[in-house]
Amino acid sequence: MDSLDVIIAGCGPTGAVLASELRLHDVRVLVLDKETEPTSFVRIVGLHIRSLELMAMRGLLDRMLERGRKRPAGGFFAAINKPAPAGLDSAHAYLLGIPQPVVVQLLQKHAMHLGAEIRRGSAVVDFEQDDDGVTVQLAGGERLRSRYLVGCDGSRSTVRKLLGVGFPGEPSRNETLMGELELDVTQEELAAKVSEVRETYKTFSVTPFADGIYRVVIPVAGVSNHTKPPALDDFKDQLRAISGTDFGVHSPRWLSRFGDATRLAERYRVGRVLLAGDAAHIHPPTGGQGLNLGIQDAINLGWKLAAQVRGWAPDTLLDTYHAERHPVAEDVLDNTRAQMELLSTEPGAQAVRRLLTELMDLDEVNRHLIEKITAIDIRYDFGEGPEQLGRRQRDIKTKQGDLYSLLHHGRGMLLDRTEHLTVEGWSDRVDHLADPTAAIDAPGILLRPDGHIAWLGNNQQDLNTHLTRWFGNPAS
Repeated sequence: MDSLDVIIAGCGPTGAVLASELRLHDVRVLVLDKETEPTSFVRIVGLHIRSLELMAMRGLLDRMLERGRKRPAGGFFAAINKPAPAGLDSAHAYLLGIPQPVVVQLLQKHAMHLGAEIRRGSAVVDFEQDDDGVTVQLAGGERLRSRYLVGCDGSRSTVRKLLGVGFPGEPSRNETLMGELELDVTQEELAAKVSEVRETYKTFSVTPFADGIYRVVIPVAGVSNHTKPPALDDFKDQLRAISGTDFGVHSPRWLSRFGDATRLAERYRVGRVLLAGDAAHIHPPTGGQGLNLGIQDAINLGWKLAAQVRGWAPDTLLDTYHAERHPVAEDVLDNTRAQMELLSTEPGAQAVRRLLTELMDLDEVNRHLIEKITAIDIRYDFGEGPEQLGRRQRDIKTKQGDLYSLLHHGRGMLLDRTEHLTVEGWSDRVDHLADPTAAIDAPGILLRPDGHIAWLGNNQQDLNTHLTRWFGNPAS
């Protein structure tokens, strides 16, 4: 049985990004997906600021921009309509609305272009791991061998269940119906009724999509426990219940339902098996953070797992994946819990919502919430040091071009204003850009492949210590 380096279960956005990150380091990767075809649901998702930065860092942003629509980076938190604060710390301070199938297609094509193999109709049903690797069994009986397995296989993750990792949290208490349908109502009647309903139900929406099709989102109190997609009559009944009319909905393109379960895996790694994306965390879509959180998991994990495969990873490097990303997911789950409470129709929740709406007129409050939703406030715990340590570096101009354009290959970067520092010994893993004009608040900064600042200063010995911490021992 030929051995691979990494098998990824699931070829959604998280799995595709992870495959690309691994291929940047020449890791042999196979992506398995149980579905024979990608989903056809044309659901619009939003790429937030941090994800847009990561796309720019890997040379994918222009392709995304061609297929999406820019929107202001405000009004996300609990659908409280406040504009984004001025001067957000990013060169990409906007939201990009883009169909999810387009995102998946672009990310998969990128992974394949880099040399990843993707096999559809291949469901993982079992695996065994030992000290040297993982043996994966597929539904048809085929057995594959790899050094690592990563479950990116969604909220009902087979990998997570087989791994025996707990998934504590809260089950769904309420549902949302979502679909794309045609309507038989005038624009004036539609606008008036939607405005009236949204006074009470903040998540309700009927918005034009294309060619006479409307995207309809309807909150539902309680959980139906149905595993099948809803029927057109379900939409009509719920529309009448909350708005008094069904808007003459007909000719659905697709219909779906989702709950508001909130759960977080207890561990992201057990030996040679890891979890990422919805396999590791689920939460309501309020604030549009789910897809972004998974992509950011993949960027954090990719270079670390590649380092382990290539043999230069420090002993504790792979453990930092859980240490860094688990707290981020905890925070996302908490802010979605808070948002769901603020969307409640109960009088107490509405009173708190009105109070927060007033507080968000304060720039500091609005900025804090937007930075949280868009993930540009994240600071990983790298120990004591300057305030910038552990934060991501925004894109800046350098004498060789935009900084992010120099990070397409997934390597580390020493940005050196002194022109006296060196990465000798690590040059196979870390690039060196000497630029005395670089707009950074330190003589030099060391960037990890995910763009987070791992060191600041001008002392070569101190730099060498941090190069060893993140990029292993120097080459002989």
